Amino acid sequence: MHTSKTVRYAMFGLLYFAQGTILAYFTALNALYFLSKGLSMTDVSIFATIALIPFVIKIFLGMLSDRVNLLGMGHRKPYILLGLLVQTLCLILAPWIDPAKHYWGFVVLAFVLQMGMALYDTCTDGLALDTTPESEQGTIQGFMVGGRAVGVIVTSSLVGLLAQHVSWSAVFWSLAGLTLLPLVLVLGVREAAQPVERQFQWSAFRAFKQGRVLALAGLGMIFFLIIAGANQLVNPFLQATFNISLSTAGFLTTVWGLGVVLGGATGGQLYSRVGHRRAALICMAVGLGAIVLLAFTPSAALAWVLVAFFGLAYGAYQTLYFALAMRFTVPQIAASMFSILMAVTNIGQGIGLGLSGFLSDNIGFQMAFLAFAAFNLLALPLLPAVFGKKAA
Repeated sequence: MHTSKTVRYAMFGLLYFAQGTILAYFTALNALYFLSKGLSMTDVSIFATIALIPFVIKIFLGMLSDRVNLLGMGHRKPYILLGLLVQTLCLILAPWIDPAKHYWGFVVLAFVLQMGMALYDTCTDGLALDTTPESEQGTIQGFMVGGRAVGVIVTSSLVGLLAQHVSWSAVFWSLAGLTLLPLVLVLGVREAAQPVERQFQWSAFRAFKQGRVLALAGLGMIFFLIIAGANQLVNPFLQATFNISLSTAGFLTTVWGLGVVLGGATGGQLYSRVGHRRAALICMAVGLGAIVLLAFTPSAALAWVLVAFFGLAYGAYQTLYFALAMRFTVPQIAASMFSILMAVTNIGQGIGLGLSGFLSDNIGFQMAFLAFAAFNLLALPLLPAVFGKKAA
């Protein structure tokens, strides 16, 4: 592993930056791309839900990484490299498949792309768990959430401008180029042999019999159902209400990303200073308020502020849950257990994405936002099981 803490943090940040570039496309433009092709929000939701399946089955990718030292190169590094290359190749191919004419072909390509991303995401998490002391876990999660958000910030404005003024091909090919940014730092990784106490043990899966672990997974599912479902509504809602352009959608997503960076930093500070339970309650209150305010956005000018505020809630939710998941993870199955806790959140995202399309098509954007805000209340009964009756 890199001996310099700065280089190590930069590598983790860039790997999450590569994810952020794809998140920027999905957040800013995917729904608008589909709608421009004559497809519906229901089509968008079906596509997005299927594209998330790799992040559910990545449990098995985590187990593979924990157990198999691939080609003698390590348990993490070769899988990260393979995932980055798969994502790059799929982005290069994307412009040749028109979702209006070959909907399911585009779905399959997105599925493969997401498999590549899920592979390097899982093994990046495993590498972080292998090499990060407990005292630095909040910091490293801040870098990872922040790196992904910076990827969104840098990319969303770029892809919005490219989509409006150049071509969709330029969008996908620019994303392919940005995916390769972490490559040099990953190639420089030298993985140490895993100590005996961290070697894979099936018995470690008994941790999932603990009620607080199951409750944490339930909390993650609800949190990510809310933020993913509400997030998918933002730009289509603003386009339908205020007729925003593709470039404006990109710039709005940049502002959202800035909010996520702030929320990531805020979530880490809350986690450290006010206690885990209180931090969760604050995140839920901020998230509920942000989504309700979006539902009643009075003007295009005020939308910029409200989108940034929602981004802050989004980043705080993520950082809090990721840090809790690191805290609960058992070293002998680090990548496997963390990937399971992440896979549950991706199930939540899949449900949220499906619900957002269904609800917006049937009851309208405003009521859909209010429904997602109300889903925060479902998390309240799980808090005592996760944190105990007293603040943790």
